[in-house]
Amino acid sequence: MRICIFGAGAIGGFIAGYLARAGADVSVVARGAHLAAIRADGLTVEAPDESFTVRVRASDDPAELGAQDGVLVTVKAPALPGVALQMAPLLGPDTPVAFLTNGVPWWYFHGHGGSFEGRNIARLDPDGGIWTAIGARTVGGIAWPASSVPRPGVVRVLSPKSRPTILGAIDGVTTAGIEALAGAFTAAGLPVVIETRIRDRIWEKLAFNLSAGPLCVLTETPVRDTHTEPALIAASRAVVAEACALIAALGLQSVIDIERMVAINTNLGHRPSILQDLMAHRPMEVDALYNVPLELAALTGVPMPTLALLAALIRVKVAHRNG
Repeated sequence: MRICIFGAGAIGGFIAGYLARAGADVSVVARGAHLAAIRADGLTVEAPDESFTVRVRASDDPAELGAQDGVLVTVKAPALPGVALQMAPLLGPDTPVAFLTNGVPWWYFHGHGGSFEGRNIARLDPDGGIWTAIGARTVGGIAWPASSVPRPGVVRVLSPKSRPTILGAIDGVTTAGIEALAGAFTAAGLPVVIETRIRDRIWEKLAFNLSAGPLCVLTETPVRDTHTEPALIAASRAVVAEACALIAALGLQSVIDIERMVAINTNLGHRPSILQDLMAHRPMEVDALYNVPLELAALTGVPMPTLALLAALIRVKVAHRNG
């Protein structure tokens, strides 16, 4: 199966490595020093129990890679409008494009049904260009493992098989393309689940992201360090409770366990990706993770004062850092 990973960074890189080792015809779209290292020495995946290197086709120009049987997009939300403009050479007649992104996805109301069907989220897809480029071939996705790029050409993943990657049609109707992508994960030994209620699962991860991510950005510390102060644990509980109220208002059936999140966060030494981006002076997913949830809260009349405060502080911090 020909699979292109668009964005071979922390998440895309480890997936590309496992899929390629299992025999999939993997290509990656990367850039800069990371691309140069992959071309020169291969893509190395470092996991707690193993380290291996694979050779994959790598380019910063999708036109060099050709049509694919499946595409996994793992770049951050701010890069997606630009990615959409480059996608056409990768697409055959039935190529599914799965977006493994954090936060509220750009496609959220496409395939949603009801009064919000087709509503565009301007913060994420400013002129509707992503939908125009990808359209109904869009697949929702969630990747859980904590990972990073410690140096060019190398991806480090903490628990690649602890939780499954989730793939799901945005209208809930599973296609052969989605099944083929899931089959490639299974062949690579990576757990995967096909979900017919992808938005439920997206909010489960987003609630977890909200439980510590904003605190990590503001303190610039790993997750567990944000849970050494009772007031910060209380803030974590509060923002997740607000997310639960929004989930209910959206009519979803997400399963949220606040106390389990607190227990995990108390022991998690990982720096979330949004903090990694802040420290590296890269564009951050503030819109997808914080600002758009607040817009949905306003749309549904759900108060989220804790998230509103944290998001405002983060916006000021980011503006100051960028300035």
